Amino acid sequence: MVKRINDFLAGLPMTMIGGIFLILSFALPRAGFTLPVDPAWITVVICGIPLLYLAIWRVIYNKGISKISSALLICIAMAAAIAIGDLFAAGEVVFIMEIGAILEDMTTDRAKKGLKKLIGLAPLKGRRITDSEEEMIGADQIRCGDILRILPGETIPADGTILNGETSVDQSVMTGESLPVDKIPGDDVFCGTLNCFGSMDIKVTKAGEDSSLQKLIRMVQDAEEKRAPMQRIADRAASLLVPAALLIAVAAGIATRDIVRAVTVLVVFCPCALVLATPTAVMAAIGQATKHGVIIKSGEALEKMGRIDTIAFDKTGTLTYGRPEVSDILSFDDAIGESDLLALAASAEAKSEHPLGKAITAHAKKQNIRLQEASAFQMHSGKGISADIQGKTLYLGSKRYIEQNGIPLSARVKENLSSLQTQGKASVLIADKSRCIGLIALSDVLRPEAKAMAERLCAMHTDVVLLTGDNQKTADHLAAQAGIRTVKAELLPEDKVDCIRKLQAEGHSVCMIGDGVNDAPALKTAQVGAAMGAMGSDIAVEAADIALMGDDLSRIPYLKRLSDATAFTIRLSITLSMCINFIAVTCSVLGLLTPTTGALVHNAGSCFVVLIAALLYDRKFE
Repeated sequence: MVKRINDFLAGLPMTMIGGIFLILSFALPRAGFTLPVDPAWITVVICGIPLLYLAIWRVIYNKGISKISSALLICIAMAAAIAIGDLFAAGEVVFIMEIGAILEDMTTDRAKKGLKKLIGLAPLKGRRITDSEEEMIGADQIRCGDILRILPGETIPADGTILNGETSVDQSVMTGESLPVDKIPGDDVFCGTLNCFGSMDIKVTKAGEDSSLQKLIRMVQDAEEKRAPMQRIADRAASLLVPAALLIAVAAGIATRDIVRAVTVLVVFCPCALVLATPTAVMAAIGQATKHGVIIKSGEALEKMGRIDTIAFDKTGTLTYGRPEVSDILSFDDAIGESDLLALAASAEAKSEHPLGKAITAHAKKQNIRLQEASAFQMHSGKGISADIQGKTLYLGSKRYIEQNGIPLSARVKENLSSLQTQGKASVLIADKSRCIGLIALSDVLRPEAKAMAERLCAMHTDVVLLTGDNQKTADHLAAQAGIRTVKAELLPEDKVDCIRKLQAEGHSVCMIGDGVNDAPALKTAQVGAAMGAMGSDIAVEAADIALMGDDLSRIPYLKRLSDATAFTIRLSITLSMCINFIAVTCSVLGLLTPTTGALVHNAGSCFVVLIAALLYDRKFE
């Protein structure tokens, strides 16, 4: 009951009501109106009770010197001002303190729905094979050693090894790879990944809490629990401010034999401007970032971003667009031009559901190439397709698929295939019944702003690292295009986390930028996590501290500069507030200020801090 009342009074509506009564307390007497009860009493009750509750709670539950907080000093000043009858001064200090608390809460609240969405990916059922019979069982009943059958379009319910069947598996949830991975007997598959095409039987190697997906969920949970809330600068300094204020107030009262001077010292010493310095600057910076399509979820993220010296990027969907596009068309038949080869391949792939086939067909349509009707279309999961075009049978697929159909590959074909693989490109060979007539290569497309972004970060003395689940050749090729020197490839989610922890152990402050479910643990482990918000998964966005809603990598250097400026503004505001406090305390001891005028000076300092922060909102960082 007490906490509910406290939370109600500490809310924004009641605090604003308290502010209105504080204004009435100041304005009505100067306008010639006298009320039987000073309106400032309402402010003291509304804004003072939450602070008193906080001060008492910290005295009871905090350990050591942390029992003494800025809230305790505010309460002492409020009580002293009430004791000498200066209700306006009492109401003013508690009102300003409450405004600071509300602003801070507004900047540090963050959504935590991402974990629920991650848990929602876990399959609920699996198809177990026993004595050649199939039975649907709950995922919690699956055990190591069980044989499971996974049909096309189904989510794999446990980690396992393929016993029979060939298919392609979309395992972007685990590795972030942009394309489905072809799987054959003996290959491993992961829980939570999607079987795209062929049917397969797997032997379970890890089930339930031991599966890869559950491990991913636990990593996000653990990282979430390790994240400490931002501690207010005023409370960090309270261990010195409170004893100093009390000592100076007592000394001033004894030396001057004037209790009013002692109370004035307590009023002006209240660290309201100090409390406002951080949340107001953070609010302005968050507003500034929002205008540029960057959503910052907490002031803590801004504070930490200013100290970042290493930024780690995921590849697929972050540095790249996350979709395959045709990059090379090579004809091995002088009678067939590139356009003719593309027309044949696109016509054959028109009925395919494979991402590579769709990309080839889309590229042909974009080139306004007229497609021919294909017949006898057959799809061979994890290998390729065959189709008849104008009575001529064509085979399109991997090197293994072409060779399995008895079609020899010349040295020229193998040389080009090897060269494209070195560049990290996926290749689709095109052959008739006797020879390979051409090759179409596809690759993920690097975002055009990626290279300039990496160069600007390096100029800001910030290291850039690539962490990806893709193969080493693909990663190296793309990193070279983007101007990134440090590359870590073929990483599972836990490997990315380990890489970040290793960097942190070496003394680096790391920001992780990613877009997929598999990036969530790394986003949480890094000091700051940033997600590509427009195309990125909801889970990655929820796990991150920052979301780039426009998927614009050029916002990263902007974000770094904004964070640096915010940190500088906070330090400047704190320094100025301390200087104002020092001057005000000196004037109070000398008797130049009363509790009321001291409260006004103190309030002016708070307004000055807010003004400095407001200038941050319209500052240009381009």
